[in-house]
Amino acid sequence: MSDATTEQGPDEREAAGAAEDHEPAAPAPLGIARELTGHAAVDAHLARLAEVDHLPADGHLEVYEDVHRGLRAELTSLDAHPAPRPHDNRS
Repeated sequence: MSDATTEQGPDEREAAGAAEDHEPAAPAPLGIARELTGHAAVDAHLARLAEVDHLPADGHLEVYEDVHRGLRAELTSLDAHPAPRPHDNRS
């Protein structure tokens, strides 16, 4: 029987060391243009998406969920029936 060694060669040690020394890159803007919709409330929610350009990836979810909730609320408000107007009883 032959003895199998588990020692790493120099190239394997360098590759393993490089992987251990690797640090995540700093957040960088994606450079995606955001166009105004003309609806102030929607535009305000969409403007929050610019915040993720300066956050690490693990911070994106909170902003995305908040923007999603806000946009859903805006859409829901469009479906809501307006309150009846008081009648203008001019004599």
